[in-house]
Amino acid sequence: MQPASPNIRLEVDGHVAIITIDRPEKLNAVTPEMSYALVEVIEWADAADEVRAIVLTGAGDRAFCAGSDIRTLDTYATPWEFRNRTDYCDAIRDARKPVIAAINGYAFGGGLETTLICDIRLASTTASFAAPEIKLGWIGGGGMSTFLAHSIGPSNAAVMLMTGDPIDAETALRWGLVSELVAPDRLIERAVELARVIASRPPIAAETAKANLRAAFNMTQDEAMRYERDLQTVTFATEDAHEGRAAFAEKRAGVFLRR
Repeated sequence: MQPASPNIRLEVDGHVAIITIDRPEKLNAVTPEMSYALVEVIEWADAADEVRAIVLTGAGDRAFCAGSDIRTLDTYATPWEFRNRTDYCDAIRDARKPVIAAINGYAFGGGLETTLICDIRLASTTASFAAPEIKLGWIGGGGMSTFLAHSIGPSNAAVMLMTGDPIDAETALRWGLVSELVAPDRLIERAVELARVIASRPPIAAETAKANLRAAFNMTQDEAMRYERDLQTVTFATEDAHEGRAAFAEKRAGVFLRR
């Protein structure tokens, strides 16, 4: 598909969709037009049979995404219109397919929220992270607090939310905000490499593993364990699971068709 905004790029490499926020001269800050386009392209990738994993990154070497373009925020006629705006973070959170963030620089504000909603976060050694909204008189609204608290713990989350000051890549790794640090010139290569590994797995099982992981954060432990057993039963009955067992017995690579 062709994204509706020239500042959003889509490339499909095998079973991997690479979505790039492409406005490097403005640190990849997102306008309303870009938000609409991001939602559209994420929903397309999530529905496309040929796509099994998604990589999300920013253009250039300075920023992953600096959040919403602040100059556009006053274009909303009322606070209620602002409340009900199209939010690309919602589209990423709703995606069934695994999403990897390749964080190549500043991940500030909505850019940080975007990374938090992705399933896996890989960062350049030059990346930095901040929730700077408090400096301007408001707080994040795309899941910032809950996802930060789950990722780095309430005390570290409080430091970021209440000061608005950035942390560097090493701190992000130490706090558990990201899984891996990568040299800037290898970041996309590494993200796509990991996405290809995930895409090689039975797709229904990968999507179910994502749903199961989310349930683990939203249910009691007993409820989550029962849900996991139900999901295991569903995946066990798929054609792909039958193929996986046959491939194991025959000592060959499985051919998975998302059935």
